[in-house]
Amino acid sequence: MAQRPNPLKLNKLQARTLVLAQVVARHPGGAVVNPESGDATLIQVPHAHGDHVHVGPYVVHARDASGFSNPAVWVALARKGLAHGPETGAVTLTKAGLEYDTGLGKNFMEESDH
Repeated sequence: MAQRPNPLKLNKLQARTLVLAQVVARHPGGAVVNPESGDATLIQVPHAHGDHVHVGPYVVHARDASGFSNPAVWVALARKGLAHGPETGAVTLTKAGLEYDTGLGKNFMEESDH
């Protein structure tokens, strides 16, 4: 039996932020993975320009990526063992954070044409 998505009951902003960070971490050149721990430190956190953000090969509405700049989101994800937030100087997803199923998949992403 497959595990139900979002077992830690992340709120919408936390789940969106985590799934977008997962996309960045999995994109070639998007993160540095620690071979011992499996944690992935994002090389660059996406920032909005205009009404959108480029996340890996996708374009996302800026409102959907607002959690990247919200310290409370990173505190919550860190408390749940999914990330180490920007207070450490960089955004790092733990191995558990990389593997976590938010249930969002690619619901709000579309490939970029620019």
